[in-house]
Amino acid sequence: MSVNDPGGVFHALASRPRRRLLAFLAQTAAATTDLAARFGLSAPAVSRHLAVLQRAGLVCAERQGQKVLYRLEREALLGALARFASEVDVPLRRGPREAI
Repeated sequence: MSVNDPGGVFHALASRPRRRLLAFLAQTAAATTDLAARFGLSAPAVSRHLAVLQRAGLVCAERQGQKVLYRLEREALLGALARFASEVDVPLRRGPREAI
């Protein structure tokens, strides 16, 4: 799966815990341990969720001292949603018979 692959993005967004992590990371950068404590998840579970989000291009990681801080890649998320909306919109404009 390539970065910003629509399938990867929507796979990543299909998980409620990942959506919650993204919503929090939209406000501030955070380390795995901070996210684990905030959401009541184990650090390994948070790491797995972050790995999925990172492969989809939805979060980036930045080392600060001994911690790795994750933050939302806002443009990547908005771009993926815009591409999806445009894919859905074109068939709707054509009408039911032309869409197929």
